[in-house]
Amino acid sequence: MSRETIKYLVDMIPEKDIETIYKVLIRFVPEAEPTSDELQAIAEAKADTSPTVPHEAVNWD
Repeated sequence: MSRETIKYLVDMIPEKDIETIYKVLIRFVPEAEPTSDELQAIAEAKADTSPTVPHEAVNWD
């Protein structure tokens, strides 16, 4: 099957189903490897055990 065939088939999908097909197709797109800065930020976030503020404690006015 060629890319052109797949493109043609995608064009035949009804508008109401586009979101579902997108969610399926996006899973086949390879993800980029995280940079060292991103890995460091993730490690820092996982190590952060500082207390949080409950939603109810915030004055939203």
